[in-house]
Amino acid sequence: MSESRIAGQVRVVGTGLLGASIAHALVARGVDVILHDSSRANLTLALDYGAGRRATHEDAPVLVVVAVPPDVTADVVAAELAAWPNAIVTDVASVKRGILDELMAAHADLTRYVGGHPLAGRERGGAISARADLFIGRPWVIAASTSTATAAARLVEDLVIDLGAVPVRMSAAQHDDSVALVSHVPQVVATLLARRLAGAPEPAVALAGQGLRDTTRIAASDPELWVQILGANAIPVVEILRAYRDDLDALLAALQEPDAPGARRAIAETLAGGNAGVSRIPGKHGQSSHFSQLVIVVDDTPGQLARLLSEIGEAGINMEDLSLEHSPGAQFGLVEISVLPEVEQQLMAELESRGWKIAGAFA
Repeated sequence: MSESRIAGQVRVVGTGLLGASIAHALVARGVDVILHDSSRANLTLALDYGAGRRATHEDAPVLVVVAVPPDVTADVVAAELAAWPNAIVTDVASVKRGILDELMAAHADLTRYVGGHPLAGRERGGAISARADLFIGRPWVIAASTSTATAAARLVEDLVIDLGAVPVRMSAAQHDDSVALVSHVPQVVATLLARRLAGAPEPAVALAGQGLRDTTRIAASDPELWVQILGANAIPVVEILRAYRDDLDALLAALQEPDAPGARRAIAETLAGGNAGVSRIPGKHGQSSHFSQLVIVVDDTPGQLARLLSEIGEAGINMEDLSLEHSPGAQFGLVEISVLPEVEQQLMAELESRGWKIAGAFA
């Protein structure tokens, strides 16, 4: 791995999933990473995993990364700005507008503060789940205020690039409105869907397929954290949920009398609207690309998936994405491979010539 773009020490405050992952990635680039956490147990665990070193009186960080829960982020940022007058301070909280408002009210030095938010994570948190590659290819919002010094924003951008993420500049308000749509409301919707399963009969749950798993995966997230996030970004979340409610009411009306004039058209237009929305989700590396998919049948025996991936590589074809569906008890799995449309036919021919069964192909 190449050397870091950051010359100097980096202090990471908070050694949970994001903080420890940032620390691991920087250590891998040869950066002197200082760890701090109000929890001795969390700090010790991160140290044991090699995410950095303990703080000393001789420390002089050039950058401080605050990775603590949203409800205390502003207080910790203000304290770090005061403690390290020569350092740039950034954070990774998933809300930005409220934190900036609190710092302004506290008369913090906003010239050295740069709001940040990596759109990356895992269902499980803590230093034990941290990964140095967690941010590769993921968007990382840099929400500099009008008071932020240019050099400060540039240093945080260097951090983002070091971690392999994609820097995206926007204001705190733009950030909060955007994540309400693409992150916070999806969390609510996934949670409400998963709640229907809690009291469902066991035979019904046993029929669950990949579609249900995909749409409820994030419902396993930490409730305490999401209470903070939703509370801090309530206004844009409520506005979007009201629009969801209107759509749901319209769909309910159509389904109550599906044979009424216009009802089936209303249902079809709702579903088509979902197709249109999905088509706008960015593709690989955050670029709006349209891929073709091949669904391949893979026997449930050791080494088959590895062989498939190896042979795709041998064919000289770049795989843009992959998903695996395997129902309990089935003797095979379905692997969906996404590729650029211009290589779809080539990949299909290559795989069929090697004995793979193609279950379907679609754009």
